[in-house]
Amino acid sequence: MSSKIVTVEAAVAKIADDAVVTVSSSSGLGCPDKVLQAIGERFDKEGHPRNLTTIHPIAAGDMYGIKGIDHIAKDGLLSTIIAGSYPSGPSSLPMPDIWQMLVDNRVAAYNVPSGILFDMHRDVAARRPGVMTQVGLDTFVDPIRQGCAMNDVAAGKPIVTRIELGGETWLHFPNIVPDVAIIRATTSDELGNLTYEHEGAYLGGLEQAIAVRNHGGLVIAQVKRVTASGSLRPHDVRVPGHLVDLVVVDPDQRQTTETDYDPAISGEIMRPWSSFSLAEHGIEKVVARRAAMELSRGQTANLGFGISAMVPRVLLEAGQEQAVTWAIEQGATGGMPLTGFAFGCASNADAYMPSPQQFTYFQGGGFDVSFLSFLEIDLEGNVNVSKLGKKPYLTAGCGGFVDITANAGKIVFSGLFEAGADLDLTDEGLTVKSPGKFTKMVDEVEHVTFSGRRARELGQEVLYVTERCVIQLTDSGLLATEIMPGIDAQRDIVDASAGRVRLANDLKEMPKALLRREAMELHL
Repeated sequence: MSSKIVTVEAAVAKIADDAVVTVSSSSGLGCPDKVLQAIGERFDKEGHPRNLTTIHPIAAGDMYGIKGIDHIAKDGLLSTIIAGSYPSGPSSLPMPDIWQMLVDNRVAAYNVPSGILFDMHRDVAARRPGVMTQVGLDTFVDPIRQGCAMNDVAAGKPIVTRIELGGETWLHFPNIVPDVAIIRATTSDELGNLTYEHEGAYLGGLEQAIAVRNHGGLVIAQVKRVTASGSLRPHDVRVPGHLVDLVVVDPDQRQTTETDYDPAISGEIMRPWSSFSLAEHGIEKVVARRAAMELSRGQTANLGFGISAMVPRVLLEAGQEQAVTWAIEQGATGGMPLTGFAFGCASNADAYMPSPQQFTYFQGGGFDVSFLSFLEIDLEGNVNVSKLGKKPYLTAGCGGFVDITANAGKIVFSGLFEAGADLDLTDEGLTVKSPGKFTKMVDEVEHVTFSGRRARELGQEVLYVTERCVIQLTDSGLLATEIMPGIDAQRDIVDASAGRVRLANDLKEMPKALLRREAMELHL
């Protein structure tokens, strides 16, 4: 049998006009950047391939050196994008090309929860009649709101409908059959068998390859290196060669953004717990400390981006780094979830789950508690993390947020009460020296990423932890049940939120230990 190893130019030459292309990636983690770059370069030279539809369960590329989707964000090349998340970053950086296309309505753009996108691949592969799910009901995913559409051109081409079945309401995502899969691994043998020994996650490459193979399409794998056929241990092969058509080699592919290779990320070594940095002292650490108080020893906890990502470091500082098992959507289970550019990876993990299986676990609510962040909260308890009209690329979209919150028994959202407030933090209390530019507590959120109404229907326990107070979602709205020492309840909570947050009659004071520089004793 001849080798499947080809040049990147030869591989992308096989991609036809009007193809549906599914791409495995999570920002810089596992991104087949060389192949995406070659598609863009081929289009610049030949004007082909044209009118591609691309599917990204998690974002491809970022704003920090791995372009990913921006390589193909070109008029004529890209016509439709269906993504769980998009490249995001600070307003100090230029808007990514894909976001500019989205804002200008030059591409039909959708934001579909990552878990649902993986479900779509599995249902396509098995030739089932599309995804039937209650994930996303009463959020922006639901056709009663935006139906996943991110701009006007997408709104005119719906990809999800509401249906009634068995006396219940469901969302139906009809099949979208991919013609091409672009996946990434570490090593390929000459027959296309793929292993992932240097990767920080498996993501969903296997499901994407099966979906394409079962419909006679083209599977392209980007790898770091090639070995002789027959030299790979069968148990290590995550995508077998009969599912792979072509293999492209990029010896310089990075493990994550700004990380060439860290053996602790792929589980080759275990780092001493003392080698992990602690969270920097400040307002966000105070919030993360209070969030951590919601944990119990032996629990399994999901973790999201933002302030919530600091919670494991709070446990580390308290000497309880292994008291709970962390589970993140890219698949790592246990260990220490990483922050910064390596977010989505973990060191000292117990296991690496493929993302599709991790999302099945999340969607069914099998974990104990989820720690997530918020951009804004409204009177209904709805949370927005997925859309900011004035600066759209400050958020990545929903990612796995909707899948995770759909059936979670308990959710702890963390964030700051106001944007840009001048706060004075001492060991004795927190003082608001001057109010922020605007409150995060609004009448109606811009985008409903989490539905407070549905949470109440399902009986979910929902807390919002801020630097000023802990807020509980009740049937009558947002109720502050705890207050930070030094905060003026009327001025800094009720008045600052224009009355949207009420005060509990038995309002309690949070412990001053949250505020201090020394390690906080944490009783789980």
